[in-house]
Amino acid sequence: MEYIKATFKKRPNRFIAEVNIDGREEIAYVPNTGRCKELLVPGTVVYLLPSNDSKRKTKFTLHFVENRGHLVSLYSQEANQIVFDAIGNGKIKELAGYSHIQREKTIHDSRIDIYLANFEEGCCGMVTPKNECYVEVKGVTLVVGTEARFPDAPTKRGSKHLRELIKLKKEGFRAVVFFLIQHPLGDSFRPNWDNDPEFSQTLKEAHENGVEILVYKTINTLEGIYFESRPIEFNLSKP
Repeated sequence: MEYIKATFKKRPNRFIAEVNIDGREEIAYVPNTGRCKELLVPGTVVYLLPSNDSKRKTKFTLHFVENRGHLVSLYSQEANQIVFDAIGNGKIKELAGYSHIQREKTIHDSRIDIYLANFEEGCCGMVTPKNECYVEVKGVTLVVGTEARFPDAPTKRGSKHLRELIKLKKEGFRAVVFFLIQHPLGDSFRPNWDNDPEFSQTLKEAHENGVEILVYKTINTLEGIYFESRPIEFNLSKP
C-alpha cells in the first residue's frame, strides 16, 4: 500500500489523531503511547497507511511525521521487529554469534522483547540452552537538538523492565536494553531525567549492575525503514 499524505490537526487521546486529507476530516490510529507533543503539532505533515479491515474503528494508521525535514517513525511496536531483523541479519555486532533468536520470552513476571541463546546437546540427547541473552527494546522519537532522549513521558512499565533486566543479570544471564532511535537527527542518547527521573536513575543503576546498553538508529523513507549498523554513543548523567 502507498502512504497517504495528510495534515495533523489534534490528538484527542493517545490512540487517536484528527487529520486532514485534501480538505477532508479523518481519524487515524496513533501506534505510539508516548506524548510526541514536539512532533504532533497542528499543521504538521503526516503520512498514513489505509486499512482494509472493516472491523476497525479507524480507516488509517499514522506511521510517519515530518520533523525538521526528516521523517520520524511513530510506529513504536515496529522497533521490536526492526531490531529482531537486524540481529538475524548480523547487523548488530554486539549481538552476533547466537544460533537461536526468538521474539518475546516470558520469564518471572515479565515478557522480554527478544531472547537469544545457543543450544548444546548433552547426555541422553538432552538439549540445553547456553549463553542466554535477554534484550528489551525501546523505540525513541524525542530528539532535542541532536540528542535523543527516552522516555518522552513517565513510564512505570519501562522502569519495571529495567529492574527485571537487573534481576536477570544477577541470576547469570546476559541482559541488554536496546534503544532504537527512530528520528534520523538523533546522534547521541541520554535518559530523560526531566520527564522521568525514576526511569533515568534505574537505567543508571542497571548499567552499574552489568546490564548492557545499546543504541542504534534508523533512517526513514516512504519506501522503507533502514537500520543504520553504527552504534550511537550514550551518556547517563543528568544534563
